[in-house]
Amino acid sequence: MLSLQNAGKRFGPRVLFLEANWLIRAREKTALVGANGTGKSTLMKVLAGLESLDYGGLQQTRGMSIGYLPQEGLSLTGRSVFEECLSVFDELREMETEIERLAGQLAVLEHAGTEYESAAERFSMLQERFHALDGYALDAQVGGVLTGLGFGKEDWARQTDEFSGGWQMRIALAKLLLAKPNLLLLDEPTNHLDLETRNWLEDYLKSYPFGYILISHDRYFLDVTIDRTVEIWNKRLNIYQGNYTKYLSQKDERRTQLKAAYRNQRIQIEHLEAFINRFRAQATKAKQVQSRIKELEKIEQIEIPEEEPVIHFKFPQPPPSGRTVVEAENLSKSYGPKPVLNGVNFTIERGDRVALVGVNGAGKSTLIRLLTGDEAPTAGRVKLGHNVVSEYFAQDQYKVLNGDARMLDDISRAALKVPEQALRSLLGCFLFTGDDVFKPLGVLSGGERNRYALARILVSPSNFLLLDEPTNHLDMRAKDVLLEAIAAFSGTVVFVSHDRYFIDRLATRVLEVEGGTVTSHEGNYEDYLRRKGIASSSPVAEAVPSGLAQPATRTEAVAISEAGAEGSSAKDRPRRLNPIKQKQMEERVEFLEEETPRIEAAIAHTEQQLGVYVSAAETARLTALADDLRNQLAAFTTEWEELMMQLDEQGALP
Repeated sequence: MLSLQNAGKRFGPRVLFLEANWLIRAREKTALVGANGTGKSTLMKVLAGLESLDYGGLQQTRGMSIGYLPQEGLSLTGRSVFEECLSVFDELREMETEIERLAGQLAVLEHAGTEYESAAERFSMLQERFHALDGYALDAQVGGVLTGLGFGKEDWARQTDEFSGGWQMRIALAKLLLAKPNLLLLDEPTNHLDLETRNWLEDYLKSYPFGYILISHDRYFLDVTIDRTVEIWNKRLNIYQGNYTKYLSQKDERRTQLKAAYRNQRIQIEHLEAFINRFRAQATKAKQVQSRIKELEKIEQIEIPEEEPVIHFKFPQPPPSGRTVVEAENLSKSYGPKPVLNGVNFTIERGDRVALVGVNGAGKSTLIRLLTGDEAPTAGRVKLGHNVVSEYFAQDQYKVLNGDARMLDDISRAALKVPEQALRSLLGCFLFTGDDVFKPLGVLSGGERNRYALARILVSPSNFLLLDEPTNHLDMRAKDVLLEAIAAFSGTVVFVSHDRYFIDRLATRVLEVEGGTVTSHEGNYEDYLRRKGIASSSPVAEAVPSGLAQPATRTEAVAISEAGAEGSSAKDRPRRLNPIKQKQMEERVEFLEEETPRIEAAIAHTEQQLGVYVSAAETARLTALADDLRNQLAAFTTEWEELMMQLDEQGALP
């Protein structure tokens, strides 16, 4: 449905890609990968029609719709969040208005007149199309996607310009998902999403009815959402079948084959050149020499691009701490009247690699700041163990850097025993190459300074690292270096990350922050999900009608044990809904109570139309529509009753 033919693109004097041939078929789920600077985002803009090719052509099926989400730079103003998302259905809303106008005309026109026949035909066609496009559930679709992307119902009425850049990108993503174009082009869609929202987006994309192309540095996200990988490598497009892990395996096989072909070709070329040089001066061999020269000229020489050097960096190992690194005793934190943590108790021991998980706003960053001592608790205390020296990487770590210092000078002062070449290799891995290392830190962007701050921590760590979103602004190569370094680190690590692969590979323990509590789970994130039964459906997930986007899964949490009883079994305590889930269920009940009268009105309107005979086909269509609406009403009623029963069992009803 979209194809590149011998396509090429330059960026100034530099060639990004040449002779690119790519047939993008319907419903293909593709990752676009390649090293930084190879032209992935530029190619996405070409496919979106925002940039032109320098060579070759781009052909598109007539009537095909394409939706493009850039990495950043979108700004939406002038409407509420809900109205902004609902705007993607403007055509359907106009259709609904015309349907209502035609219904009014049909009620007063003479049935035998040509005007009535024309209006009835138009009315029938519009209503059939409106029903096929699920026009009666527009609000439910918008609500489902906004909930899935982390917007609480209280956010729906807020103006879009009240939100930060990251949340603006979420709104733009919501509009694209609701519009359902034939081809989605998503450039780093997970940059501004927390883990739960990423999980929801994964599920949404798996069931997306059309095709999409993703650029992402989140390995797990790619593995579960794509079935084809296209790599920009050596200025060419290379296509692989399978997800990201399979692509890596196939790429190694291809490179091995390429090296073998290169060696064979070199043997052939050396043999021809030896013959030519040996017999060039002999007249009797002139014909054979000319034949060999022509053969040599026809050979299209194989080139093997220079491989990026693999960086293996190890932390300087710190002096050991005591067995107990930190204890939280009845720890509470409030900001004014708003409680964030309430009576939390846990212990972290030497060598633990602890991942903090929870929805945005649950209190993960607050908990890290309490552990570092950057914030004081409202109640309770944080007690550090013997010989514990902590190092804290904040999301805005760049603010504490000396803007006048040159990068290489600054990191050298932090790592006096590390050779300069090793430091430059490390900086190169974090995307600082060539003369970049001589720049003053003050001229770097916030993301660049954060990358540098993380590299700086790697060369002079303490024995207790607290890392808040260390994987932000990192590509896969830099993440792998960080992952390998932390995995080999002998100290203790507490970290927050929204990168599923990073957590799965690193964490030995998960602390779930939810509803003011902290619950400990042994193992990595996969073990945590299995133990929480996150794959099973929840009332919130089931609360969206079939065929609509489902909101994010919200897991139940077991309330943390009372002080001194941390080791008791969670199974011995009554399971209760956490406040976040309870709030979502209450909002869903409110939505159902608002939506039910609309469906009832639609049923009444359809039954009224059935009282006016137009044709046998129209009667059959209206009968089927009425049946669908009654089924939807029955499903909403059953769902409302089940939710009310659950809330009543929790004592949540007034």
